[in-house]
Amino acid sequence: MKVLLPFVLVSFLFAAAVANSPEAPTGFDNKTNGMVDDATHQADQTKFEEVEQIADGLGPLYNAQSCRECHQNPVSGAASQVSELRVGHHGADGHFRDPEIPINHGTEIIKGRSLVNDRAICPNAAFPDKEIQERVPETETIRTTRMSLNLLGDGFVEAVADQTFVDLAKQQCKSPRGKICGQVLYVPIVEAPGQTGVGRFGWKNQHASLLSFSGDAYLNEMGITNRLQPDEVTNLCNTVSEPNDTPGPDGLSDIDRFARFLRATKAPARDAAQAATAAAKRGADLFDKIGCAACHVPALTTAAAGTKINGGTFTIPDALGGITFHPYADFLLHNVGTGDGIVQSMTEHYGRKVYQTTWKNLSMEGYHSTQNKMRTAPLWGVRLRPRLMHDGGSLTFRDAIVRHRGEASEVIERFHKLHKGDQEAVIEFLKSL
Repeated sequence: MKVLLPFVLVSFLFAAAVANSPEAPTGFDNKTNGMVDDATHQADQTKFEEVEQIADGLGPLYNAQSCRECHQNPVSGAASQVSELRVGHHGADGHFRDPEIPINHGTEIIKGRSLVNDRAICPNAAFPDKEIQERVPETETIRTTRMSLNLLGDGFVEAVADQTFVDLAKQQCKSPRGKICGQVLYVPIVEAPGQTGVGRFGWKNQHASLLSFSGDAYLNEMGITNRLQPDEVTNLCNTVSEPNDTPGPDGLSDIDRFARFLRATKAPARDAAQAATAAAKRGADLFDKIGCAACHVPALTTAAAGTKINGGTFTIPDALGGITFHPYADFLLHNVGTGDGIVQSMTEHYGRKVYQTTWKNLSMEGYHSTQNKMRTAPLWGVRLRPRLMHDGGSLTFRDAIVRHRGEASEVIERFHKLHKGDQEAVIEFLKSL
């Protein structure tokens, strides 16, 4: 079978980087990857799993009561079948607009976010007449669900140098046919005002930092305000002082512990027995040869220990520095025909003061160009996901493969041209991840 030049270049680029690097520890045992000791990791996990109450600041609008609720298959920090709802509409100029959702009988309009929360803390005994449950108006015609993401191993993803992603995008875009061309998106580092990094977390690459990601999720998924996201979505029914998340005796707040927990997780482990089968091995070769590996990059290597990232707020420790891991993703944005039509809200993800800060390298044009793009889904641990793609709309590996269009159209055409046995081999390979 012919091996196309673009994929040879990508393979060469990363083979050189991983040649002499130690491998990331893997497993589903909720043990530390070595960044912290086991006792610290277990304590952080306990905080990650903690069920929030109204007295803690839960809500007023929210989706879940704990991080674990959305990230727990098969262990804390992994993915789940839980989805969230996002909506919006096109303005008169054809551009995406965030929804306007009335609550409390229309006395307040929720704006500046595409996320629609599924739950609310009132009406309740203290506020029997407050009706704040969000419902989607008919005017919001762009509607999509997004599946909760796996977070295991994301400490290694965070520790990859920005330049690695930039170089990978350049290699893709220089290919003779130019079909596969990932987008690098610089996004605000909320804990380092004015600084940006290459986005890599979230379906739209809205975060480069796990601390920024944690602050975002704490507010928008649980309604817990924190130092990075100090403003409630609504103050109706709210009785807890702000920010809800305050430092403990050790000076760390919940979002610090969430980020440390994620940074210390092991990467998802492969099914070793399945990976050793002849069919899975043949499928791995075919996966690369037909071009899947151009986006689902098998291996990446983190920056050296001691490197400062996230606007200088985090230094890569020895446990995360110079490590090779196998996410089967490039963590770039691509249009593969499955885009959800949503442009991420700046205020939702970076706070209401985002426009009061000048952010280095931030391109609003680049941001708005992501409407029909999604981050390449990392395939590590994919065998444990019963619903596939960003919206969970694909239920089998074959469904997910043939759903690809756009930049991936030529790759999928090659898949269709494979003999049935070779197609099955590719699927057997995916079952090992």
